[in-house]
Amino acid sequence: MVRKSDALATESVTCLNGALAHLRNIWEEIGIPEDQRLQRTEVVKKHIKGLLDMMIAEEENLRQRLKKSIDMCQKELHAVCQELNLAVCMPEEDCTMLQLEKDLRTRLEVLLKQKKERMLKLKSLKEQDEELCDILCTTAYPIDADTVPSLEQLDAFHEHIASLNVEKGRRRAEFIETKKKIILCMEELDQLPDTSFERDIVCEDEDAFCLSNENIIGLKTLLQQLEMKRGQNESKCSELRNQIINLWDWLQISQEDRDAFSANMVGSRVKTMQALQAELERLEVLKQQNMKNVIESIRRELATYWEKCFFSSSQRQEFAPYHDEDYTEELLQLHNLELNRLKEYYQAHQQLFEGVWKWEENWKLYLSFEKKAADPNRFTNRGGNLLKEEKQRTKLYKMLPKLEEELKVQIATWEQEHHSQFQVNGQNFMDYVTEQWELHKLEKEREKQERQLKKNKLIEEEMLYGSAPKTPNKRRLNALNTPGKLRKLNGTSIANATPNSTLRCAIGGSVCYSPISRPPLSGRKPGQSVRTPGYSATKPPRLGLVERNKENISHLNATAMSGASTVSTPQHNLSINSVATTYSEFAMDSAPL
Repeated sequence: MVRKSDALATESVTCLNGALAHLRNIWEEIGIPEDQRLQRTEVVKKHIKGLLDMMIAEEENLRQRLKKSIDMCQKELHAVCQELNLAVCMPEEDCTMLQLEKDLRTRLEVLLKQKKERMLKLKSLKEQDEELCDILCTTAYPIDADTVPSLEQLDAFHEHIASLNVEKGRRRAEFIETKKKIILCMEELDQLPDTSFERDIVCEDEDAFCLSNENIIGLKTLLQQLEMKRGQNESKCSELRNQIINLWDWLQISQEDRDAFSANMVGSRVKTMQALQAELERLEVLKQQNMKNVIESIRRELATYWEKCFFSSSQRQEFAPYHDEDYTEELLQLHNLELNRLKEYYQAHQQLFEGVWKWEENWKLYLSFEKKAADPNRFTNRGGNLLKEEKQRTKLYKMLPKLEEELKVQIATWEQEHHSQFQVNGQNFMDYVTEQWELHKLEKEREKQERQLKKNKLIEEEMLYGSAPKTPNKRRLNALNTPGKLRKLNGTSIANATPNSTLRCAIGGSVCYSPISRPPLSGRKPGQSVRTPGYSATKPPRLGLVERNKENISHLNATAMSGASTVSTPQHNLSINSVATTYSEFAMDSAPL
């Protein structure tokens, strides 16, 4: 395929030949001699050749400049790549000089821009590092500020600066928090800053304080010293307060006098400690004057701790001075030592004792719920209390075994540590728990037997004498008119019912007598059976209906419901069959057509 430039060159040659031919024709027509034609043709040749030589020279000059630019760009590119720790990019072999120069120049500009950015970032990081080093009193980061850093070096430097900032924030927060605690301790100790370091902490600006490791360690050391001193004062004040409270209780100091001194019952300052010491000295004088009352008060407190620690009578008798009537200072000291021993013993095992008390309270609560559950009057309770009590009883029934298992593990650990048996009132606790459950089980069995005996006795009395009329409940006979239920009761066979009993309606427990006058039983023919209309007397009872009508059959022998119409006939000792027949007829008459 011929290129356009070649075609254009051929066209230029054609134009030049055409122009020369045209010149020759002109010269021929004018009649210019041959020698002049040669001269003129030579002039044209020189002119064209000079023009072409000038154009060639300019293009050659362009080529030389491109070569120089390519060489220079390659050298600079190589140097920048070395500074940036990058691989040198080699140009393509089939690329022209112009394209090569452009590519190299563009690549060089990009790399120079990266170099400039890296140097600017390095300068910024160096400034931040110097500032942080001044605040934290640390050495500068080891990096050359005149060399172009690599990306990895910049990332590492940036992470170092970030870690310094985090450390600065941590130390500043620690300094501020420690400073507050130091100031608070000094105020409580009524102490002023003495050394220059203490004044720098308390009085100087927070931003001016050097956050070096040495200063932070010095802060912690100072705080520890102040807290130790404050702790000693607090311990001493707490000991004085405990002694004062005990003497208040033993001497039965009035509440007004205690309230008047209450301002000194908090804090541990020097003035407070002096006031506590003075109050203790005053109470010691009163104690000597009221020795008997003080010892009696300690004995009451001893009894309280005996109860908390579940001491048996034998364990209590071991402290013989409890019954001594010679109220002396020595006796007081013995009581005081025993009381302190019990307090320490209780505090050391408080969790175990509290667990036992918790089991005791829950057990008593469970027994109370069990007693309520056996009370028939609980069904008259309203407001959902019955459901709440049942839920609480179930919850306690599930919780007690878990609590017992936890106590079992704790007691086993305690017994292993102390090499002795944990007792509750002189008895092993787990044996005591088992005994309580057994007693509860026997009590329930006894109550069950008593109820069964009462029930059997009541059945025997009803079989002999008939059931006593009962007061009707809330429902009224005339308020319930459900023929379906009447028919269901009518279809229930009660031929095997107990004699001398009457049939109650399912409506409020009232006895339904027949509105038709019936002859006495003695007036019937011998062997005549009473039949329910529509059913054979010899037909066996249907078990399904009997089960569904248990409630109706169980309500025998009720009185007539208030408000219902009754027949003013004397009540006879009717048999089951006669009452059933009467009720069936009554149900059939009242059924809708």
